[in-house]
Amino acid sequence: MVKGLYTAYTGMINEQKRLDVLSNNLANADTNGYKKEGTANRAFADELAVKIRDTSAYNLPRRLGDVNLGVKIGETYTDYSQGNYKVTDSKYDVALDGNGFFGISYTNKNNETSVKYTRDGAFTVNTEGYLVTKDGDYVLNQNGAQTGNASADNYIRIDPNTDFKIDEQGNIIQNNQIVAKIGVVDVADYNYIQKYGENLYDLANGAQVTASTAKVNQGTIETSNVNVVSEMVDMITITRAYESNQKIIQTIDSTLDKAVNQVGKA
Repeated sequence: MVKGLYTAYTGMINEQKRLDVLSNNLANADTNGYKKEGTANRAFADELAVKIRDTSAYNLPRRLGDVNLGVKIGETYTDYSQGNYKVTDSKYDVALDGNGFFGISYTNKNNETSVKYTRDGAFTVNTEGYLVTKDGDYVLNQNGAQTGNASADNYIRIDPNTDFKIDEQGNIIQNNQIVAKIGVVDVADYNYIQKYGENLYDLANGAQVTASTAKVNQGTIETSNVNVVSEMVDMITITRAYESNQKIIQTIDSTLDKAVNQVGKA
């Protein structure tokens, strides 16, 4: 095996996977509350190379040294830094200022209900007066989000015909009375947070839900934390790295061609 070919090949695969992550970030640049992903590279473990069947040292394999077989994606991580605010002036829209997530009662296609979490506060009220997401999932109150109880008892219901306001603690106030509190919680270790899809997060086994100190701002939406200009610059860098590995393979292929078809005939 020509080691250079394999090393360049792993480099191309690595850059392709990095480009996949970056493309997903760009696709979600306008998604409310989206948190961009990044990648970290690592080398394959070094392998010990030895000479076998070497007639110069009968039955004694000689060590050639350690050989590295290229690069791969070591980790894909999520950047949970806060995105910018967009003022909508809609009384149903809320954004979090600080670390935390809204608790959502999510029902999948199999009619299974569980608690998911999101930073997307683009809410509305359905015909029954329940506070829901744009996909129709129910927003949980503080008890439901804190305990992970997605039952109907923890849904938030308000009078859609009466004006209301939401304070920084997430309390929904109608007729000068607190009628509900939007469930906002945090997670002790963000390594236990998993992206579920549909702009929602799930918690892995062992995750610990904690109280959040985030402030709730009514009439605003948190935008994606993706910087399009920065992502485009990274895309150019990835493309050039991919092309460099491609040229290495072409150069080695040309060298092998000359070695076989020209030098070999001499």
